Amino acid sequence: MIRHEIVLQSQHWNDAVASLPNAHVLQTWEWGQVKNRFGWKPIYMLWRDENENVVAAALVLEKIIHLVGIESPMRVMYVPKGPILNWSDIELRQIVLSDLKTTAFDEGVIFVKIDPDVILGTGVADQTGSRDNPLGQDVSAELIEMGWRFSEEQIQFRNTVIIDLTPDIETLLANMKQKTRYNVRLAGRKGVVVREAKEEDLELLYAMYAETSIRDDFVIRGKDYYWMVWSTFMRSGIAQPIIAEVDGVPIGALIPFCFADKAWYLYGMSRLIHRDKMPNYLLQWDAMCRAKANGCRIYDLWGAPDEFNESDSMWGVYRFKQGLGGEVVHHIGAWDLPIKPIYYRLYIQILPRILKIMRVRGREGTSQSVDL
Repeated sequence: MIRHEIVLQSQHWNDAVASLPNAHVLQTWEWGQVKNRFGWKPIYMLWRDENENVVAAALVLEKIIHLVGIESPMRVMYVPKGPILNWSDIELRQIVLSDLKTTAFDEGVIFVKIDPDVILGTGVADQTGSRDNPLGQDVSAELIEMGWRFSEEQIQFRNTVIIDLTPDIETLLANMKQKTRYNVRLAGRKGVVVREAKEEDLELLYAMYAETSIRDDFVIRGKDYYWMVWSTFMRSGIAQPIIAEVDGVPIGALIPFCFADKAWYLYGMSRLIHRDKMPNYLLQWDAMCRAKANGCRIYDLWGAPDEFNESDSMWGVYRFKQGLGGEVVHHIGAWDLPIKPIYYRLYIQILPRILKIMRVRGREGTSQSVDL
C-alpha cells in the first residue's frame, strides 16, 4: 500500500529525493526555501511503500495570483522538474498523479503544473542516431487520458544537451568537436585562469550576468533573487561558482549545481573584454572536471532549441553546447491539470500580456544595474 505524507522538516528530504531516479536540483529543500522568499509556498510531499521506503517525491510550489477583472485572488500549483519517481511503474505514477490532483482540489487552485524529466527521445530528429523513447510517449498519452493538457506555459526547457561524465578525462576531451577542444587549450595558453568564487563575489557575478542579459537580449530577475539563489545553494554545498580571469581581471563566470549524481549548468555570464581568449570554453571544461570529481555521472547543459534550425533563438548557444560532446535529450515538457477550467482559460489568455509587461520592466531594471 503506497501512502503519501507532507514533510515539515528539512532533515533527510534531500537524501530521500537523491535516492530516487532522475533526482533534480529544482526538487531540493533549498529550492523550496528560495521560492518561499519570493511568494511561493512550498509543500514537500513524499510517498512510501508498505516497507516505509521512499518511492516518490514532489516539491509542490503554490502561489496566489491576481487576475485582471477578478476580485478574488487565485492559486496555482507547480511541481518544478517533478514529481520524482520511477515513471515506468504505471501503478505508482497513477497514484502520485491522483494524489497531486486531490491536493490541488484541497488547496483550491485553478490548475496544477508538472514538468518531470521523462525522456521523449534523444538526438535530433531525422538525423543519424536519433531515438524515440516509448516511455515518454506512453506517459504523454496517459496524461491526456487523465485530463492533463500540454501546457502553453513551458517554464523550463523541454530540450537540453547532456554530457556523459563516466569516461576518463582524456576521453571526455576526445569526445569534443575539434574546434571546441582547441579553444579549451587556447584559453589556457592565452592566460585564462579559473578560480572558485566566494560569497563576496556575488555582486560581481550579478553584474556580469546583467551585462550578459543585455548583450544577448534575454530577461533576468532582480539582484535580490539571484543573491538568494546563489548564496543559499553555495552554503549548502550544491552550487560552486567559478570565475575566469586574465591578469586578475574577471571576464566570465559559470555556476554549476551538483546534486545526487548529476550537475546542471544553470547560470553563465561573460564580458566583452578578452572574448578572443575563449574563457567560456575553459569554464565549461573546468565545470565538467569538477562535477566528475564530485561523483556526478551526468552534466546537463540546460537548454536546447525547440526547433533545430538556424531560425531558433537558441541556435548559437546550441552549437556551442554541441561542441562540448553532448547529446540532445527531449523531455515531455510541462503539463497542466485544470481544476477550475473557466479560471484556467482566463489565466492562459491573460498570461501573455502579463509576461510582456514583466519583460519590459525586467529589461529596464537590468540596464540600470550594470556597473562593471
